Amino acid sequence: MSAEPLTPSVVVDEASMTYRVLSAEAVQPHRGLRGRVRAARGVRTTEVQALQPLSFVVGRGESVGVIGTNGSGKSTLMKLITGQMRPTTGHIYATSTPVMLGVNAALVRQVSGEDNIRLGCLAMGMSRAEAEAKRDAVVALSGLDDHALQLPLKAYSSGMAARLQFAIATSVDPDILVIDEALNTGDAQFRERTRQRLDELREQAGCVFLVSHSLSTIQEMCQRVIWIERGVLTMDGSPRAVTRGYNLYARAMAQGRTEEAQEILERKQSELVRERIAWTGGERPTGITAL
Repeated sequence: MSAEPLTPSVVVDEASMTYRVLSAEAVQPHRGLRGRVRAARGVRTTEVQALQPLSFVVGRGESVGVIGTNGSGKSTLMKLITGQMRPTTGHIYATSTPVMLGVNAALVRQVSGEDNIRLGCLAMGMSRAEAEAKRDAVVALSGLDDHALQLPLKAYSSGMAARLQFAIATSVDPDILVIDEALNTGDAQFRERTRQRLDELREQAGCVFLVSHSLSTIQEMCQRVIWIERGVLTMDGSPRAVTRGYNLYARAMAQGRTEEAQEILERKQSELVRERIAWTGGERPTGITAL
């Protein structure tokens, strides 16, 4: 019996990202017309490739963890997926506009948690009645008590603010949700509530991307993991297999065994089967939008 074909939510098709950075000389102040002319003639830029071309498909109902060391390109990829930036080459398609936790649910530090729930829901397009109906569910997921809800957000710890932000952002049942480093705080009860909420989102035919340095969180909450290192897609598979490979690499790097770490990285990258996106009939299907 053959497996059912994957119904895509997000398609990344040979997408890459290269930044152009001004040289130090170009940003130095110049006085007078002659100095400005010399500066204009002598401006130099350096190209930095944050992401090398990569392709993958995320199906409806999948939760995908994204891991990698600092500066590996994880956040750049999430910005491409959410449409905050356009790829230098290639294309990214999605069946709906992805919601990025922390962008679509911005919090106001000067007002109370209670007011932030109302404002956050309104900012995401709810009516006042809908925002009021969602209030109890948001509070329950955040785990904040009545006293905390009356305090201004600036009195919250980073963990309390992150929990409230997650609860507000997921109150709209987004079809595609991107969470970047938001679930590393909170106790076991909050992590369990979060896992249940992500399960609900998947059951509603959406997909979730979770970027985190916490491998235990990734293993608990994701069905699939993508490892990006130095801008290169290195592994794409089960949470157990990918986190094991990443752990070997990270441990070798931490202990100064750079040659061994490089060998691990090169081996994993060579073992990866590169995905090639092939549209049926050679044309992109309807119902999926280029970001």
